[in-house]
Amino acid sequence: MPENRASFSRAQMKQRLRGVYTALITPFRDGAVDEKCLRDLVEIQVASGVDGLVPAGTTGESPTLSHEENVRVIRVCVEAAKGRLPVLAGTGSNSTSEALDLSRRARDAGADGLLVVAPYYNRPTQRGLILHYEAIMREVDLPLVLYNIPGRTGVNVEPETIFALKRTGNLAGVKEASGLADQVSKIVELCGPDLSVLSGDDSLTLPFMAVGAVGVISVVSNVAPRETHDMVRAWRDGRRDDAMALHRRLFPLVKALFSETNPVPVKTALSMMGKCLPDLRLPLAPMEEGNAARLLSAMRAFGLKA
Repeated sequence: MPENRASFSRAQMKQRLRGVYTALITPFRDGAVDEKCLRDLVEIQVASGVDGLVPAGTTGESPTLSHEENVRVIRVCVEAAKGRLPVLAGTGSNSTSEALDLSRRARDAGADGLLVVAPYYNRPTQRGLILHYEAIMREVDLPLVLYNIPGRTGVNVEPETIFALKRTGNLAGVKEASGLADQVSKIVELCGPDLSVLSGDDSLTLPFMAVGAVGVISVVSNVAPRETHDMVRAWRDGRRDDAMALHRRLFPLVKALFSETNPVPVKTALSMMGKCLPDLRLPLAPMEEGNAARLLSAMRAFGLKA
């Protein structure tokens, strides 16, 4: 039996799967997950008005977390959120059995939904992708957001595949990080408003929303949650000039945060702000000195550093 219940029902999640979901970093101290720091980061996000939290994703260095750590990070996030924000737990793997196990354990930890990246490295066919996601949706009755990021996985989840999964399972949304507005347009055309499309790239949030996306799973909102939230809300409310002004303000910071492999720059930025230690797990390494200097300059220009 599940140990905890989700804070939000499936119907509530369907309504809430929009806006800004912050892809949280996982802070470390002395080689272990820094749970106090993680709780503090959740409080910052709640106070800043974002719409949801995503622990144990790629930004949370999930490839370097043990399964026990992965589940613990999700549980700590759920406990810290206290039902104030939905928690979309990262539970993906290139092994279906592992993704299924993590998804079950995330459900039992009280997660409100799942973020499941397409299987990486083994490059399944579209039929294999369908079978992978169907197996998880069949066994774990939580809203599932499919994470499509071909640059990291080596396979693109085609819009027709997403449509097939929407018809056969409890697919609630897609985090689209292909970088292709055409793909977002096709997903929206095929699946309609019942499927939430969220940008997986901060720099493309507004372009994707212009063709039907309803928000973003964001990295920059780790350091600028209020501004990211206000940008997305302004666009959704029809205040396009305000949204564009915020986009232009955020854009240099976003580019600096992706000057090296995510999450190295965003964790570096948070450490510069005194929010966490800069500790990473190999094979991720500290930022190159020149890139770190450019990041600091962008942060100062944005007002994050004196």
